[in-house]
Amino acid sequence: MVKLYAISVFYRTETDARLLKTASDLQSFSFFQRGAVQEFMGFASKTIVERTQPAMRQSVKQDAYMCHVYVRTDNLGGVLIADHEYPQRVAHTLITKVLDEYAARYSSDQWPMQNEATVDFPTLPAYLAKYQDPREADALTKMQNDLDETKIILKNTIEAVLERGEKLDDMIIKSENLSIQSKAFYKTAKKTNSCCSFT
Repeated sequence: MVKLYAISVFYRTETDARLLKTASDLQSFSFFQRGAVQEFMGFASKTIVERTQPAMRQSVKQDAYMCHVYVRTDNLGGVLIADHEYPQRVAHTLITKVLDEYAARYSSDQWPMQNEATVDFPTLPAYLAKYQDPREADALTKMQNDLDETKIILKNTIEAVLERGEKLDDMIIKSENLSIQSKAFYKTAKKTNSCCSFT
């Protein structure tokens, strides 16, 4: 079944990415896992935005998820996390639409001072609900022809996005943004995935 988990808007600086707004649907996870999953998705999204150059689109596979990212030339960035079944073209078209609407609502001189607590952007949860079914986006994809001319870079893991010598495991251990519970969840999920992989 096709699943859209989260959509986030970020402001990217040369050294960092700040979350401006996010919406998520984690109903498919157990109640006890949701907090850790949300933290880890936030961590992965921030990391990918920081490692994506302006005017670039990427789709990054990470375990059971696809992280689609686009950073505009004005450093407004968007991330959509879905399963592998969610169409890449629809994901990138939706990110573009969300970022365009965000930029129309808030001027670029406001972005550096904004954070998730100060931003009111009700469009995000509405789109998350509406576009759970990618067929809802058919009209949206027809209107967005410029994606045909845009190269989307597909990466197999978050490690491929990181700088040479960086390791995701090391970043997670050092991260102050992840709780002990989220770090334990990551280690458990990694062990579970590695024991069940077939070669």
